[in-house]
Amino acid sequence: MCGIFGYLNYLVERDRRFILDTLTNGLSRLEYRGYDSAGLAVDGDSQEETYIFKQVGKVAALKKLVNEQQVDFEKSFISHCGMAHTRWATHGQPSQLNSHPHRSDPNNEFTIVHNGIITNYKEIKTLLVKKGVTFETDTDTECVAKLTKYIYETQKDQNMTLTSLVKAVVKEVEGSFAFIFKSVHFPNEVVATRRGSPLLVGVKTAKKLKVDFVDVEFGNATDTVTSSEASTGFLSADDGHPQLHRSQSRAFLSEDGMPQPIEFFLASDAAAIVEHTKRVLYLEDDDIAHIASGELHIHRLRRDEGASTTRSIQTLEIELAEIMKGSFDHFMQKEIYEQPESVVNTMRGRVNFEKHSVTLGGLRGYLPIMRRARRIVFIACGTSYHSCLATRGIFEELTEIPAQMDLASDFLDRRTPIFRDDVCVFVSQSGETADTILAMRYCLERGALCVGVTNTVGSSISRETHCGVHINAGPEIGVASTKAYTSQYIALVMMALQLSEDRISMTERRNSIIDGLYRLPNQIKDVLNQDSKLQELAHGTLSKEKSLLLMGRGYQTATCLEGALKIKEISYMHSEGILAGELKHGPLALVDENMPVILIMTKDSLYPKVQSALQQVTARKGQPIIICNEDDEDLQKNYKTISVPQNVDCLQGLVNILPLQLLSYHLAVIQGVDVDFPRNLAKSVTVE
Repeated sequence: MCGIFGYLNYLVERDRRFILDTLTNGLSRLEYRGYDSAGLAVDGDSQEETYIFKQVGKVAALKKLVNEQQVDFEKSFISHCGMAHTRWATHGQPSQLNSHPHRSDPNNEFTIVHNGIITNYKEIKTLLVKKGVTFETDTDTECVAKLTKYIYETQKDQNMTLTSLVKAVVKEVEGSFAFIFKSVHFPNEVVATRRGSPLLVGVKTAKKLKVDFVDVEFGNATDTVTSSEASTGFLSADDGHPQLHRSQSRAFLSEDGMPQPIEFFLASDAAAIVEHTKRVLYLEDDDIAHIASGELHIHRLRRDEGASTTRSIQTLEIELAEIMKGSFDHFMQKEIYEQPESVVNTMRGRVNFEKHSVTLGGLRGYLPIMRRARRIVFIACGTSYHSCLATRGIFEELTEIPAQMDLASDFLDRRTPIFRDDVCVFVSQSGETADTILAMRYCLERGALCVGVTNTVGSSISRETHCGVHINAGPEIGVASTKAYTSQYIALVMMALQLSEDRISMTERRNSIIDGLYRLPNQIKDVLNQDSKLQELAHGTLSKEKSLLLMGRGYQTATCLEGALKIKEISYMHSEGILAGELKHGPLALVDENMPVILIMTKDSLYPKVQSALQQVTARKGQPIIICNEDDEDLQKNYKTISVPQNVDCLQGLVNILPLQLLSYHLAVIQGVDVDFPRNLAKSVTVE
């Protein structure tokens, strides 16, 4: 939700046109995160000016607005700071006024962009209003901009730096956030900080950096300003002279010790940075990054026990082509068709098909603890939850450890009892899902072993869990998750296989599953080759319907739920996944000759029971579309079918979900809606 992009050049001459294009193109790379308006802030013609441009709608509308401005696009800057933002409305309707960046006053003395939610904004706003501060928007973010100016003005005699000012502000703010602060009082400087929302810094230089890390500079943990509290009667602030280790930032000096030409990129996601540089630094919660004079300094308010004293500069492994649509019409379509390769990437280097062995390096050292667990608790949201549901059965079968499923939000609401001998598995494509992160921290506090399964290196979940597995599916831009689901599914199956490798009684079963994994990429290709038939089915049968029921049993329950989720989230058709065993307990009342039904009837041990569900549907004049195996001739003769290759029961869901992904895609295209960015939804849900 929301996207931040910042660009700073130092000793690198750029004109205003280049800077504006860089900012708007950066926002374009973040469109998948979900937003309803966009805006940017750049330096004006003098140091006392900041230009702010904001627009409701897509980034393209912002670009159009910028191009219509009467400003000098040819003006060059040796050093410059600019920032941009895509807003997902939480406080106040989508409007030009409520869009970011927000300002402290009509002169734009302080401007900020913000991802997240400030939970105590009402208290801050009330106090500021009492001090005579006026507000122009309905947002929580404006309170922070106004608070910044208020503290600056009340502490002027203390010669505050921008860093100490931001520290003072952050001390008063509660909630989740990623901020970038910019001010006319501190030209060519920005400060960025985060807590709960992702933020990373990209670095681009002509020469190699001297070191591949940045030192963390710690302030005095006990610094308080009781005198200023007494004088202002308001919020406390730093005294402007924190006890910091004030060295030059080693990484950003040239060989002769002089600052070198450099460009910095700040973003919510690496996708916005990769076209400019592959060298990035991930900020951690409560980091305060100060960029000025071509140097990056990382500050923290206090030194936490065991906290790292450096932040490493990492090299991104994604390519620009991976975040481009190529020859496809939509990112979702591209990502569906990438699954033969993405599932191979998930298994590469981990599954030895000749020796029938699985090795997950991220779990090494923790396997004995996991095998002794009292229970395994899977915690996730949305599609990630369905991947857990799809693999719970094989976990219980292979490990004989009880497995529990929880939606992260409900897990937190119930304050679920967690014990030291539990293993808690947190699954999230982005690794930044707010509810899942809060659940993870809840379990960490209670001493449970926490395992992360994510698609994003450097994400909060990958950093804060004890161990984990990266699914290596590659960047997923479309809001509706497709290849991440299949890769999460495989990663969890591989985890179950490795946990059970010490059980001789399970050898035959394990070997059959590994053989099934080997067949999987070609079977996915076979299903994708039926795309034209599925397109006809969507056009001729389903596109005019208002509702759709999907039924299955056993391993296919998760397939039904995930298929229904895909259809409802991108085509806006009401769809419901139903456990076929529950048909007589209510859902059967919905079935008649007008209700479209998709029934998953691939061959496994529950096939006879699903046949019973088929009879119940047809007895009520239902006309089900059946997903069945290619050799199931009886069904193909008598019913409208979608045939898929047969695999091991616990992997069949990976094959069965593909027709439902394609159907949901075609239904959305027929409806003429935005496939990649469905209304009201965001790719990365970074607020509760």
